[in-house]
Amino acid sequence: MARASDWVPAASSVIFLLFLFADAARTPEPSLRALATHGGKPNLVLPLVCSRSNSTRRSVLARRLLGEQVTARASMRLYDDYVTNGYYTTKLFIGTPPQEFALIVDSGSTVTYVPCSTCEQCGNHHQNLRFEPDLSSTYEPVKCNDDCTCDKEQKQCVYESQYTEMSSSSGVLGEDLISFGKESELKPQRAVFGCANSETGNLFNQHADGIIGLGRGELSIMDQLADKGVVTDSFSLCYGGMDVDGGAMVLGEITPPPDMVFSRSDPIRSPYYNIELEEIHVDGKLLHLDPRLFNSKDGTILDSGTTYAYLPEEAFMAFRDAILSNLHSLKRILGPDPNYSDICFSGAGSDVSELSKTFPVVDMVFGNGEKLSLSPENYLFRHSKVSGAYCLGVFQNEKDLTAILGGIIFRNTLVTYDRQNERIGFWKTNCSVLWERLHSGGGPTLGVLDFTNSRVNDSPTPVLPDLFESGVITFDMILNIAYAELLPHAKELEELIAHELQVDINQVNLINIASKGKSTMLRLAIFPAASSGFFSDTTVMDIVSVLSEHRVQLPENFGSYQVVRWNFERPSRSTWWEWRTMLLLVGILLAAFLRFTALSMWPDASRPLDAPLPEEDFCPLARFI
Repeated sequence: MARASDWVPAASSVIFLLFLFADAARTPEPSLRALATHGGKPNLVLPLVCSRSNSTRRSVLARRLLGEQVTARASMRLYDDYVTNGYYTTKLFIGTPPQEFALIVDSGSTVTYVPCSTCEQCGNHHQNLRFEPDLSSTYEPVKCNDDCTCDKEQKQCVYESQYTEMSSSSGVLGEDLISFGKESELKPQRAVFGCANSETGNLFNQHADGIIGLGRGELSIMDQLADKGVVTDSFSLCYGGMDVDGGAMVLGEITPPPDMVFSRSDPIRSPYYNIELEEIHVDGKLLHLDPRLFNSKDGTILDSGTTYAYLPEEAFMAFRDAILSNLHSLKRILGPDPNYSDICFSGAGSDVSELSKTFPVVDMVFGNGEKLSLSPENYLFRHSKVSGAYCLGVFQNEKDLTAILGGIIFRNTLVTYDRQNERIGFWKTNCSVLWERLHSGGGPTLGVLDFTNSRVNDSPTPVLPDLFESGVITFDMILNIAYAELLPHAKELEELIAHELQVDINQVNLINIASKGKSTMLRLAIFPAASSGFFSDTTVMDIVSVLSEHRVQLPENFGSYQVVRWNFERPSRSTWWEWRTMLLLVGILLAAFLRFTALSMWPDASRPLDAPLPEEDFCPLARFI
């Protein structure tokens, strides 16, 4: 009869294999951080302003060929918003050691510029210090050559950029290492930029330091990166919604969502990013306009550096009248600025999500027949002085017949500038939540690469990419109530949050609570329902929107709240049947092990009954369970 000592090695091996199997069955797929690469290539995501450039068929074809050699993408966060500042900015770092700048990101500009330390006419209210060429060991002036305009001494190339709002910047051209920040995986790249010695107009007075140009032209940062082959000749912008700042931008190719709509964009026709807009519908009714209104020399222009939308006179009047005809229940009021004749309405309420019940849907139809639907937040802005009032963010273009679509039109819309394939794509999504999902862990760029199986609306059996599925959602919340006062009501708070988020009370768990001065810091976790094991993209967006937009109605004794941090864990991929099978195998193997152990306790027939038992190392079963 075998002794227990004979079975311990075998049993240990079996249990070791069992744990390998169990671990494999429950190990999640690669984390979101691992999804930051696509095809082995790191990615880049940035934020959102304006200059002009020339484009030739030769350069476009050259970048198409270079697109096949691309090895990277990168990501940077958007800051600010259109309503408060009139622009979005991103952080860019120039030189060695890097000097930080907050730059307006503009799809209509080519030259990226920052104020130079030698500037005698630059604004004094910019966010950061001016660029010091002498402090960068990698800076080099762009020497005078046949392809540039030279300074008076014929030593260095110079630039001058004029912008549509009559501001300008001018200075010298330099070359240095440009870094995209800690959140980006794109390595620093040498690029040419403007070192401004003069600013006028809005550029002189603005808080932002300068401009990062993403338009078409040799000096565009996008052209420089694409020509070097470090990114694919494509980038995507995603602006936050009304009342929500921030967003994201991807430099490099992404796999578009299946329901993204596209319009052709002709780089030869115009130096600006243009689309083929054919029709506009308001509340399902076609505006009877000649399509040539949107088909001027440059076509219909997209410009992220322009805040609002501007239509030719005839198109604007038809659009305005169609909107007004749908708003009988609202009252016309004066705009927030007496210097402008804004078209404003009161009585719509403060909840942005409810605006579609009052304001009509606007559809833009492209030349290929595809349609982009705009919600009210895409053509309205809040009245800054009257609560629950809104104004039209679409105006008449008094300068020429060109239709210009500014950033407000594309709030909560992923816009892909697919320069390589001469098209621009549009996909409705929650851009602020998208950024939170990308960078919830505070690490390098995550996701935003493959939207192939994404869905805007939830379904009973959603088929979603890993980017949008989430397991446990945790968030930090600050409540304006003292710790001692809140502590006895912690359980009540869990129940209130569960009710407001429309989840079961068992799905909400208060992980930690601590005093923070006169306030209280909490960390809460929301678990997926046991039946599904994960949250869909729509559910995640709903949860984040309800909390971040302060739609959680707490009793007055809890005070106001603010969410300060999010974290999204990837869901486990093990199904209920996989776990059931694993547990069944665990039971069988443990039963076998116990049987062998029990048998080994019988006396050995070859040994006298009174003989002492050999000493053995006994490992309790608890160690293996």
